[in-house]
Amino acid sequence: MNTWLSIDNLGLTEGSTRIIDSATLTLSARRTVVLGPNGAGKSTLLRLIHGLLHPSEGTLRWSPPLSQAMVFQRPIMLRTTALANVVYGLKLKGQKATECEGRARQALMHVGLEHLASRPARLLSGGEQQRVALARVWALEPELLILDEPTASLDPASSREVERIINDIAGGGTRILMTTHNLGQARRIAEEIVFIDRGRIAEQTPVAEFFKLPRTAAAQDFLQEEMP
Repeated sequence: MNTWLSIDNLGLTEGSTRIIDSATLTLSARRTVVLGPNGAGKSTLLRLIHGLLHPSEGTLRWSPPLSQAMVFQRPIMLRTTALANVVYGLKLKGQKATECEGRARQALMHVGLEHLASRPARLLSGGEQQRVALARVWALEPELLILDEPTASLDPASSREVERIINDIAGGGTRILMTTHNLGQARRIAEEIVFIDRGRIAEQTPVAEFFKLPRTAAAQDFLQEEMP
C-alpha cells in the first residue's frame, strides 16, 4: 500500500500541557481507527491532521494532497432543512447551482433520509443529524473522511446505521480515519489500529493482531479495561 500521510515528531503544547508528544506515524491503509484512553489525544490528533489545529512542532507530509471532510461527534447543523444543509456544502465546494439539489437529494437517499429532506435539520434526532452530516460527505466525495467519535452519543440502532454508511462511503474509495470508543466497531471498520497513550503513538498494528495480542503494555491494559 502506498503511503498517503507521513507525520514526523508532531507536537502540540497548550500552556504547560503537552497534548501531543513527538507523534510519528505513517499512514497507508484505507481504513485506520485511532484508539486510546480518554484524554490520550485522539481527537486532537485528528484535528491536527485535518488542519483545524496548528502543531507546535513537527510536520505532516501528504502524498499526494487529499480532499478531506470531517464529521464530529455532534454534527453542525444549519438552521434550515436537511436538504439545504447538504446543498450548502456543495455550494461551498463550487458545485454548479443547477446540479446541487439533485446531488443533495441523491446523497440523502443513500443515507435513508430522502423522506426527511424538507424537515428542519435541527429538529431531527441525533442519529438523523449524523446521517445528514454523512450525506454532506457523500455528496462531496472526499478522498479522506475523518470521523471523531461519530456514534458516541447514539443508540445502538442509530450507531449501526451510521456504521453502515461509513462502510458504504469507504466502499466507494474514500479513505477512513476515525476514533471510536466502540471496540466492536473498531474491529468491523479498521484495517489497522493506531493506539495513542498520553499524547504519544504507542503502536500501529493490523486490526486482527491488535485485538489478539497488542504489542505494548499500555494497549494490553486498555483492552483489558475496555473489553466486556
